[in-house]
Amino acid sequence: MTTREIIIGKADEFIRNKGYNAFSFKDISNDIGIKTASIHYHFPTKSDLGVATIKEHVVRYENLKLKVANESPLVKLEAFLAIHSQIKLENKVCIVGSLSTDLNTLDETIKTELQIFAKLVIEWITEILTEGKELKIFDFEITPRTKALMVITNMVAIVQLSRLTGQDDFEAVKETILTELRPKKQ
Repeated sequence: MTTREIIIGKADEFIRNKGYNAFSFKDISNDIGIKTASIHYHFPTKSDLGVATIKEHVVRYENLKLKVANESPLVKLEAFLAIHSQIKLENKVCIVGSLSTDLNTLDETIKTELQIFAKLVIEWITEILTEGKELKIFDFEITPRTKALMVITNMVAIVQLSRLTGQDDFEAVKETILTELRPKKQ
């Protein structure tokens, strides 16, 4: 891993564990054992680091989309849900959920990048649900975009809420999402 990648990884960890406003370059330098000047070399401002961190998540999403591109809509949706299972396993929160809580204090460049990432996720889940409905793998009454928003918000929220209520609640919400999408027997 390059120094730049290590810095982004540490920033991601801090954002998702403490929140964007709760860490500094000094915290990163103390944690990874480099001078703050080295961090500033790669990221002149904290906003630059925030943008780079979000862009890393965009790259991961794009890679996941490519990996499952030829799979069924159910496999694609399960891949999305697996991201949140991993987040839960790591006792973290989704970067969109974490940064959204700090939205009013974020620089415009970070807000813009976060909106791009959120749009990417919404569009992908909407595409999955649309394809699944056309193939009669999924059945739901509302628009695919609205259903996508419901799936995404449920997963973002249950990752955080289940930190208080437990793993069973996380699994129950995840399974309910899949159950409710299955075609109803006539």
